[in-house]
Amino acid sequence: MTSQSRFETDQLRRLEEMRKSFDKLRAERIRAEGEVERLMRELEEARALAKAELGTDDEAQIQSLIEEAQVRNAKLAEEFGMALREVETRLRQLGDER
Repeated sequence: MTSQSRFETDQLRRLEEMRKSFDKLRAERIRAEGEVERLMRELEEARALAKAELGTDDEAQIQSLIEEAQVRNAKLAEEFGMALREVETRLRQLGDER
């Protein structure tokens, strides 16, 4: 039996290193595929929830609904602030009349 040449030994070492790298990459691919599957399920669940609650799962329509709600909330907050100021003014007037 002949001993392996230095070239063959180096080749075997490199192959072993590449096998380790390959195994690591394969494990990462499997993990990434699992993550993609999980995220796809979550996306589908979010779409179903959006459709049920908002009537749509279209991102542009949802953004429009959000903007409309923000405008409506700002208007209502301003109206509430005005009503509070009116009540405060009336209370001061009542206090002055006494």
